[in-house]
Amino acid sequence: MGEVRDLRSAPAARRADARAEHDDLVLDARRTAPRAARHWVMHRVAASGVHGAANQVIELLTGEVVANAVVHGPEHGRIRVSLRIDERGILVSVTDESPATPVVRHPEPTALSGRGMALVEALSRTWGVDHDDHDGKTVWFLVDLDAD
Repeated sequence: MGEVRDLRSAPAARRADARAEHDDLVLDARRTAPRAARHWVMHRVAASGVHGAANQVIELLTGEVVANAVVHGPEHGRIRVSLRIDERGILVSVTDESPATPVVRHPEPTALSGRGMALVEALSRTWGVDHDDHDGKTVWFLVDLDAD
């Protein structure tokens, strides 16, 4: 009998081993929060064996959703960023203390802002908003592990 081999690619094998990870980060709603959240998520995802385009998409979308929480949430609020990596993909959830639902906009090319949720809609497999009973919300998005 021949040798049994794993026919998955090396990246796919690493991703399979990276499943079922969950972690949280809590930040003050300050201008520095999007950068801190991007770096935290990027390092956690890379440490789980996910690299390339998936890692970059997660970093970009996390920064956009956290920036929305900072800009549209309470000035002295808190933001919780949750990361889950499992067989479905990479799920990032951003919870803030504002009940305002984010809106997907399609601004003029010369507009300085307003593209964040359009990026989330375009680059994630799916996304949504869950409102809680305490005037806050969680914006989440799911990216496939095989995005790269």
